[in-house]
Amino acid sequence: MLFRRRARMLRWLVCGRLGPVWMWKALLLFVALAFAGQLLGVIFNKSSVQPAARSILLSRNAQGPSLGSCQPRTHIMFLKTHKTASSTVLNMLYRFGEERDLYFALPSGYQLGYPLPFNAHRVKGYRGPRAVEFHIMGNHMRFNKPEVEKVMPADTFYFSIIRDPVALAESSFAYYKEVAPAFRKAKGLGDFADDPNKYYDPRLRNNHYARNLLWFDFGMDNNANFSLALAQHYEALIRRAFKLILVSEHFDQSMILLRHALCWPLDAVVSFSLNARQQKPSIGGISGSWVSKAVEVAGGGGRGGRSQAKTPPNLSLTEEQREKLRQWNALDWYLYKAFNQTFWEEIDRFGQSQMEQEVALLRTRRDDLARVCLRDGGKPVEAHRIRDKNIRPFQSGLVKILGYELQPGLDNSTRTACLRMIRPEIQYKDLLDAKQFPRAPAAQAQLGQQSLGLLAASGSLLKRDPSRTGEKLVGGGAERRTMEEGERDWDGSRLMRSNQTLIQGNEKLR
Repeated sequence: MLFRRRARMLRWLVCGRLGPVWMWKALLLFVALAFAGQLLGVIFNKSSVQPAARSILLSRNAQGPSLGSCQPRTHIMFLKTHKTASSTVLNMLYRFGEERDLYFALPSGYQLGYPLPFNAHRVKGYRGPRAVEFHIMGNHMRFNKPEVEKVMPADTFYFSIIRDPVALAESSFAYYKEVAPAFRKAKGLGDFADDPNKYYDPRLRNNHYARNLLWFDFGMDNNANFSLALAQHYEALIRRAFKLILVSEHFDQSMILLRHALCWPLDAVVSFSLNARQQKPSIGGISGSWVSKAVEVAGGGGRGGRSQAKTPPNLSLTEEQREKLRQWNALDWYLYKAFNQTFWEEIDRFGQSQMEQEVALLRTRRDDLARVCLRDGGKPVEAHRIRDKNIRPFQSGLVKILGYELQPGLDNSTRTACLRMIRPEIQYKDLLDAKQFPRAPAAQAQLGQQSLGLLAASGSLLKRDPSRTGEKLVGGGAERRTMEEGERDWDGSRLMRSNQTLIQGNEKLR
């Protein structure tokens, strides 16, 4: 009754003082529609990024500046060096290949026999030289070009990435302190830098992480005495094998050069930093000077077990200690200087002005995709805070490895594209493996449990002190090793000793 009286009063006021009835009805209709729209918006509200997400993935910016009439390269070999932002680069290769149903040269485990020199038989599905067309190879290996050529087509594009040896040593010390005996014995990186020979034994397994790691990954003897002739000789070999060497300190410029070399759309080289180390403030003498997020990556592909220690390693260095690390890693320092110079010569040929424009587009695109794809403004978060367990990065070493959370409310196609950009390396490799080698659901579930077991087993092996077991390298080369009968390699495969030649399963490693 009260409502009716007030309605009659309003009609009288409006009709009598403000105008005819039709005007009153129009006003009421307008108010009712506005209220209904607001109510429906609350009830059916979805993430406000959803319309932007659909448009951003289809926008012209996804392609980037025109590359002319070139055709995208699909035969690619990436030497995934350690501690160089290589996990982020591998994610790009995984995404590009998955979107186009390309065939990957995948390991049975998670690395292609590392730290042993690569052998073609370590590739899952390999049936002899060129018997299968593999498009992309990029998992960790110790480079061995003749064996790679057995797997990859003749027109394969070879590229890799390097990093300043001092920054690489900081990251390697943080990540492999429990793994490399030379690092484990040192109180901090500065302590190691002051007298590396006090801690370093070239015969001990995993000590290659402590000296000339780039040189080792490229397949050379990291314990060789430096000479200019030796360094120039192997520099020339690398130049003949690799068409492009990227520099992790200049990651965005590297991505532009890579995009043009591969003739790929811009979105194919847009990335979020993966396997980033958690940045810590300086506490109680522990260094808070962590290297830039874009290159603070765990190059070990997530191998190893969960760290029991909670205190981050001391990475503090004086300028004198930094110089000592350059001398200790003289072979790596030579490579870095040589290919850093070549890198900037490439940019000069490309054009400084054009490079600046394309880098600006790349960064804008990355920010746009982060806004669409990621929660919390795109900031990486600790693994335990990631709700979806399938995208939590595997934890190893003394520092926490960060990951990302997806923005809620994305449509299916956008969520798929965003998920590819943040999926950790181990989970992505497993997904690609399942696509290339499909199994029954029950068998696939069992395999997933086995994979977790292998990771846990490999972690305990990596933490074991080789000096306690007497496990040493024979001779001067890091590739000549003796191992106890029944020992397992990093991917969990059993290794046996036969006439001083390592045999994996029934496959001979040359």
